Amino acid sequence: MNIKPLADRVLIEPMEAETTTASGIIIPDTAKEKPQKGKVIAVGPGKPDEPMTVKKGETVLYGKYSGTELKLGAKDYLIMRESDILAII
Repeated sequence: MNIKPLADRVLIEPMEAETTTASGIIIPDTAKEKPQKGKVIAVGPGKPDEPMTVKKGETVLYGKYSGTELKLGAKDYLIMRESDILAII
């Protein structure tokens, strides 16, 4: 991966959406919700007065409609500001 986010931006690989419910019902692709957690792939250097708190390899929760979607090769990624990340799991 040769993408390096700038400033306080983070590159995230979203985790797959659930394919079955707890009771075993299969969810079709059209009914799946957007995933809200993913793995941090790359982290920018941060701003001079605000160091980055997330690190590469961590799993994070983010807002449902936050970030910009990118498609690199066959994989989908999101790039977003660190402030759009809600929690580290």
